[in-house]
Amino acid sequence: MSRYEFTCPECGQEIEVNDSMREATLNHGCPVCGAEVSPADFAGKQQTN
Repeated sequence: MSRYEFTCPECGQEIEVNDSMREATLNHGCPVCGAEVSPADFAGKQQTN
């Protein structure tokens, strides 16, 4: 499963999320302040095994 670093464009909150959390955030907004977000607000993280 992919991991992403989400940074809210409004409140600046940084959260590490997985695929399903990323989709929920894109659909419902920042989980902290409710701001609308876009795919550009997510940075992919390198998987380490």
